[in-house]
Amino acid sequence: MSSETSPHKPRVAVVFGGRSSEHAISVLTAGAVLRAIDREKYDVLPIGITTDGRWALTADDPERMAIADRQLPSVAALAESTEGAVVLPVDPTNREVVYSEPGSVPKALGEVDVVFPVLHGPYGEDGTLQGLLELSGVPYVGSGVLASAVGQDKDYMKRVFTSFGLPVGPYEVIRPREWDKDPAAARRKIVDFAGEHGWPLFVKPARAGSSMGITKVDDLGGLDEAIEEARRHDPKILVESLLRGREIECGVLEFEDGPRASVPAEIPPVTAHDFYDFEAKYIDSADGIVPAPLSEEQTAKVQELAVAAFEAASCEGLVRADFFLQDNGEFVINEINTLPGFTPISMYPRMWQESGVSYPELIDRLLQAALQRSTGLR
Repeated sequence: MSSETSPHKPRVAVVFGGRSSEHAISVLTAGAVLRAIDREKYDVLPIGITTDGRWALTADDPERMAIADRQLPSVAALAESTEGAVVLPVDPTNREVVYSEPGSVPKALGEVDVVFPVLHGPYGEDGTLQGLLELSGVPYVGSGVLASAVGQDKDYMKRVFTSFGLPVGPYEVIRPREWDKDPAAARRKIVDFAGEHGWPLFVKPARAGSSMGITKVDDLGGLDEAIEEARRHDPKILVESLLRGREIECGVLEFEDGPRASVPAEIPPVTAHDFYDFEAKYIDSADGIVPAPLSEEQTAKVQELAVAAFEAASCEGLVRADFFLQDNGEFVINEINTLPGFTPISMYPRMWQESGVSYPELIDRLLQAALQRSTGLR
């Protein structure tokens, strides 16, 4: 539908950045989305959230939202002002976005029809932003409050999967109160887990993503440093045993007739890194194999499990589901990501490209689905 035949193009606020340790990854994703969005079909308002939580009016300049000389981008570098703030009224009858600077009269930026949140991690992907948008009555791309929270917290994510009969690997959780009350006892809990399941272990923040704060621990000597690194990102930590096998990912996208799975991808072993960590994903651009070299039966099984995970967590819009194909031929689900990256090297868009849905079409489908979905209970 062209702008000539439509009196009103939907206004899309692309919200990115945020307070989590995945701030830069969100900026990368926003740049890719802004490049791909159809400007003939949508008006676009880029809004960046700084690392200290200020909503800033930013330049609509995708070229500045990229890694340059191995340096990550930030909202602070894109903001039009160091003090100005964007305000979204918490009022379902008013979608008018306002911009204000100290000493100046607030300026109306117009109404927003839909929000595309490309925030990763806490304070954006975890249900907090979704709750704000529900209160404001503004439709948005992706899962609602509950599914977003479940998708962020790997502890409760695994509990939900287990309750629906989905296969998960061995894990242990150290909650903040446990560590604060008796660190020695919490540490013994991890050592006992290692005694049962063996070394190495992965120690990770329970509510972070993009492989932030994860350490592979080969023996007792590296445990304390790994715990400290994980707790630097989240006071609640998760400990997982090593699952030997292949890393398989699968995208889920909601269509008119329900969620469908993409062709799966495989993350090959990364020789320059101990595992598929942040540097491998975003700095050194580790390549995934799309489609994954699986049998028809294996492909069908992982697609079935990906959709089942989407449904188990009550997700909407999109999900990337990550699995291990163990040496015994069985799949184990590692996690889901309710707002997967849309960077040029991200696996989610690549899997759908291979499944016949182009990047611009993917963005359009997500926006159209959000515009047709109401806020509130549904």
